[in-house]
Amino acid sequence: MDEQHRYGQPQQQTGYYRPEPRRPRVDAGRLWAGGVMTAVVAALTAVVGVLLVRGVLGVPVFAPEGDGMMGDASTGLLAMGAALAALAATGLLHLLMLATPQPGTFFAWIITLATAVLVLLPFTTSLPMDAKIGSATLYLVIGIAIGSLLTAAARSAARGDGY
Repeated sequence: MDEQHRYGQPQQQTGYYRPEPRRPRVDAGRLWAGGVMTAVVAALTAVVGVLLVRGVLGVPVFAPEGDGMMGDASTGLLAMGAALAALAATGLLHLLMLATPQPGTFFAWIITLATAVLVLLPFTTSLPMDAKIGSATLYLVIGIAIGSLLTAAARSAARGDGY
C-alpha cells in the first residue's frame, strides 16, 4: 500500500496527511463483566443505603415506618431496579462505544440527566421532607456508583484510540 492511501485519504497539496479517526475496538466480555459487577455494587448500594437511612437515621424510605430496618419488598425492588439500571446502562454504553464519536461524553450526559430525574422525583410526591431527602440521596449515590464504575469499565474495555 503506498503512502498516499495508508491513512484513508489522498495526500493533499500541502503534503499533510489527514488520517481518518479510528474507532476503538471494544472488548465486549470485559465491558459486560464490568457491567455485571456494577449491577452487584448498585444493588448492594441500595441495600446499604436503606439500612443507613432507615436503620441508622430512622427515616422511613421505601416502606412504611412499621416495616423495620430493611423495610418490606420495596427494598428488594429498589436493589433489583438498581441492578437492572446498571445492566441497561452497560448496554447503552456498549452501543455508544460502537456507534458514536466521544462515547464517554454522551454517556456522562445521559447518566447525569437520568440520575437528576430520579433525584428530583421524590420531591414531586407528598412524602415527608426527610423521606424525600433520604430517597433522593440514595438515588444520587446509586447513580454516581453506576456512572463512575461503568466509565472505568469502558476505559478498560476500549482498545484503540480511547474512550
